[in-house]
Amino acid sequence: MSGFVTQEAFAAALTDLPASDPAMIEAAVARQADLTKPAGSLGRLEEIATFMAGWDGTERPALNLVQAIVFAGEHGVAARGVSAFPPEVTRQMVANFRAGGAAINALSRACGAELSVVDLTADGPTCDITVAPAMSEAECLAALSAGAAAVNGDADLLIVGEMGIGNTTPASAICAQGFGESAEAWVGRGTGVDLDGLNRKRQAVDAALQLHGSHCTTPFETLRRLGGREIAAMAGAILEARRQRIPVLLDGFICCAAIAPLALNDPAFTDHCLAAHVSAEAAHGRLLERLNLRPLLQLDMRLGEGTGAAVAVQLVRSALAMHNEMATFAEAVVTAAP
Repeated sequence: MSGFVTQEAFAAALTDLPASDPAMIEAAVARQADLTKPAGSLGRLEEIATFMAGWDGTERPALNLVQAIVFAGEHGVAARGVSAFPPEVTRQMVANFRAGGAAINALSRACGAELSVVDLTADGPTCDITVAPAMSEAECLAALSAGAAAVNGDADLLIVGEMGIGNTTPASAICAQGFGESAEAWVGRGTGVDLDGLNRKRQAVDAALQLHGSHCTTPFETLRRLGGREIAAMAGAILEARRQRIPVLLDGFICCAAIAPLALNDPAFTDHCLAAHVSAEAAHGRLLERLNLRPLLQLDMRLGEGTGAAVAVQLVRSALAMHNEMATFAEAVVTAAP
């Protein structure tokens, strides 16, 4: 497991990232062509299988261990009324996760994922991004390192989720900063705020961009100034997964926003990622387009926690069952297409 001692160490970790194995992709594609079905007839399931083969480094990949991690952090900007829920709900939900009573607990059990919770609330809320950077350098490095350390190197697939009241506001700020668009283009209703709450969110993002925009010159500085502990931790975990060649199912808007600065730095960063779904949060679809990711599902979900990714695990399992268990034309003594 890895950590990041300095900004320079984090920046270095973003360079020379491992790539998918082209030989195993080629072998998986060849197997697909020999299975008892018309070519391409199972659509994106075939794509998922070959994607997994490339990162697993084998023609016939398996899901022996699916890891799900929920990171929790508190946000100073939440005190500005940018969420429909009070800030104390973050810690209350951590207790719910640990008791096994949240949606991600149920969906992790359903998809066969091993769930862990990384609670980053002990250090209190981040600073209000409208008046100061969310985190100090040391705090951001600690959050990135906590994310990296949580990744199990034996995992075949990783899900990362989050809990942090108010976190759609910093996520929107990260996206608006990165893609050079207005707060209005990226701010949505999140947990269900009314029109006044929506206006408060837009004002908060505008203020944060005015204060920090010129300083967000690196992925680290963007995460440090505009993000949050759980957002940085997700970025650290997804980066560590790439370094260990573990494919990732991305969840919703917050999860994708966490890696937006990394992908803007290097568009190939998301090569080990599949977009599990497009959420009902309006900006998520726009963000997936910017990241050049096509979602597997559209279920109008907007909970976070990694729930959409947990549902999509079932698709990966189906894709691998098809890929590994179907007979070839020769095995089934079926005549192939000419």
